[in-house]
Amino acid sequence: MDIKELSFSYEPKRGQLQLQEISCSFRHGKITTIIGPNGCGKSTLLGVMSQNYTPRSGEVILDGKAIAGYKPKELAQKLAVVHQQNEAPHDLTVEKLTSFGRMAYKGLFSAHGEADDKAVEWALRCTNLLEKREATLDQLSGGERQRVWIAVALAQQTRILFLDEPTTFLDMYYQLEVLELIKALNRSHGLTIIMVLHDINQAIRYSDDIVVMQNGRVRLQGAPRDVITEETIQDVYGVRSVIREDEEAGLTVLPVGI
Repeated sequence: MDIKELSFSYEPKRGQLQLQEISCSFRHGKITTIIGPNGCGKSTLLGVMSQNYTPRSGEVILDGKAIAGYKPKELAQKLAVVHQQNEAPHDLTVEKLTSFGRMAYKGLFSAHGEADDKAVEWALRCTNLLEKREATLDQLSGGERQRVWIAVALAQQTRILFLDEPTTFLDMYYQLEVLELIKALNRSHGLTIIMVLHDINQAIRYSDDIVVMQNGRVRLQGAPRDVITEETIQDVYGVRSVIREDEEAGLTVLPVGI
């Protein structure tokens, strides 16, 4: 997936640009995390890349074609999105909700078929939810509910997965559980994963590439140890830090002041 000179405003005719002339590429089969201060445009960029927003200029290229040229169902068969906040009736079962991921392959009156059953089964297995398939959403923990939304995206059977702050509202244990699941999906199934995270240390640990944004622009992109430096943290976040590395924790950013 490639982005070419992308600009975006929530008020297309006269508004301030939230994204400004962004050009970057995302490697196939890798995990890329977008980081940056609040309001820098991380989630907005993900929204434009998934065609939720229309850019003022520039384009997003997927498989050699601008995403604006795809019909909604065609695009839904190529990339799936897990949003930051998701809503569904609390009495819906895990299996039923996961089956909604198959809508990208159905007509208005299409019946649920064998291919759909297999896709849902695979999605539930990947997210360790087979034993919870008959449970309703109100019977699940926060971490389990997040895994269900990932299962919905997996049921689309796309090669690209977007996740907008997938660890928000989760405690430390469930944050790590979700991130380990994301890594396993990438390593075991070759999914290209592009996600937004706030936590820099989580981004370092779970990413092949990091995109650093500031004020609606991409400042840096590359391997974590190439782009995450004390100078970068000071320049982008206005925070003094110390970067350390050890055998178990790997590269770690320690804030020390402002």
